[in-house]
Amino acid sequence: MQRNQTVPAWAGALAGLVSGGVALGIAQLVAGFVRPEAFPVLAVADATVDLSPAPVVEFAKETFGFYDKPVLVGGVLVVLALVAAAIGVLSLRRRLAYGFAGLGVFGVVGALAVVTRPDSAGVMDVLPTAAGVAAGAWTLSWLVRRAAGDRAQPAGTAGGAQTAGTAGRGAQATDAARATDHGVPSAGGTVSSAGVVPSAVDRRRLLTGVAGGVVVAGASAALGWQVGERRTVSAARVSLALPKPTTPAKPIPAGSDLRISGLSPFVTKNQDFYRIDTALIVPQVDPNRWKLRIHGMVDRPIEITYADLLKMPLTEADVTLTCVSNEVGGDLVGNARWLGVRMAEVLRQSGLQANADMLLSTSADGFTCGTPVDVVMDGRDALFAVAMNGEVLPVDHGFPVRQVVPGLYGYVSATKWVVDIKVTRFDRDQAYWTPRGWSAMGPIKTQSRIDVPRQGDSLKAGRTTIAGVAWAQHTGIDAVEVRVDRGDWREARLAQVPGPDTWRQWSLDWNATPGQHTIQVRATDASGYTQTEQQAPPAPDGATGWHTISVRVA
Repeated sequence: MQRNQTVPAWAGALAGLVSGGVALGIAQLVAGFVRPEAFPVLAVADATVDLSPAPVVEFAKETFGFYDKPVLVGGVLVVLALVAAAIGVLSLRRRLAYGFAGLGVFGVVGALAVVTRPDSAGVMDVLPTAAGVAAGAWTLSWLVRRAAGDRAQPAGTAGGAQTAGTAGRGAQATDAARATDHGVPSAGGTVSSAGVVPSAVDRRRLLTGVAGGVVVAGASAALGWQVGERRTVSAARVSLALPKPTTPAKPIPAGSDLRISGLSPFVTKNQDFYRIDTALIVPQVDPNRWKLRIHGMVDRPIEITYADLLKMPLTEADVTLTCVSNEVGGDLVGNARWLGVRMAEVLRQSGLQANADMLLSTSADGFTCGTPVDVVMDGRDALFAVAMNGEVLPVDHGFPVRQVVPGLYGYVSATKWVVDIKVTRFDRDQAYWTPRGWSAMGPIKTQSRIDVPRQGDSLKAGRTTIAGVAWAQHTGIDAVEVRVDRGDWREARLAQVPGPDTWRQWSLDWNATPGQHTIQVRATDASGYTQTEQQAPPAPDGATGWHTISVRVA
């Protein structure tokens, strides 16, 4: 067959690159469900290391250090990109079969690399490679077909005119003109293998197809990576055995939970604990790769690994967390028993400078919050937490490490998936929510809530119970009062608490009479402050005001 010089090389290279990208994206996606280690690129990279001479491996380690593996994987991807581009050019200028053959060869190489890994799980590990090759082949065929459009002509012609060798063949030449060299019919034509190639490229159709392929490749790779990371992180989390606390929490008093139906329990179960964050996709952070960097206004910048953190003295503490966006009577609050390393102990290792007043912490997903230094260093149980309610920190709540600081709203203290602490000043840096209109400091306001009965409930006349929770973290609740229909305030019974950093249950007996009634609650904290009736919205520094509900008694 005569080579068609009118088809630009860039068109074939583009089609090949996108087809290769789709192949890798689909392989990554399937590997996420099968086994992350079954991704063929990683297997080929590992095989390259195994087959390389020792001097070459040593050179790579000395030259690239910690980045030797990323550089190797990047090199494999560059080689794949170059070959994919060549496959695309051959497919568009010669025959599509050449492209299929090239993809097949790379599929065989990838499959062999996967199944010969020491940790290979067997034939199932080949699925990502097979799926990727199939998707790449389909994409290549589709893009070539779009590039050809309906402007195909017989090989050996110029501008559609027949050469002397084809002039006498009449209908055969006409049929050939209707087909492409790729075994794909052109507009109104029939499939032929007669060596017919497109005389020009349908640029618009090719580029729109390329855009679609790029989207599929990117989305598949991202989703596959997320699924694979989730599986990897979940496995790492399950296998962890946490040390016992050096400083255990005080025993929870017997009277801490009034055990009233509908009343929030003293300890909030992990699955019921509120979750508020900016992460569209929950970060999956492998504890084996996690590091906490502390820098800025310190004498000695440091980095701490997860293993380093677990070797430090661990403190256990009962702490209630509250979101600043919690409305009066809202449920964005919960109490848990946390296990972790005191933030103050870690920060002292770095040598805090005297004029620093802010800790700008950063999450693995880029979220930042600013925590006052004096609050963390004043002796309270501010923790780099690694466990919650007796189990390894759930991924949704910041595994492997999050911050827990009593007395501050979460947006200025409770960074999940924390990886970086910059010691700085409030007059130099701003955290995520501050430029969005929220206050910089975020101390928690004294608040109370009615859990039983609920707004709009219908009750039977007679003796009933009004109950709820109140909180003023790191100050503590000293009293809760309730009134019905704006009558006299009556002091509620308070549950026991292990310390000032948790919420406190309360209850009051009420002899309900028929009719519509309004119930209100207010709390007094240990500093002597009593809530006022005036309502304030969450922004910019937290909601306040009496919680008021209406019920009907029959």
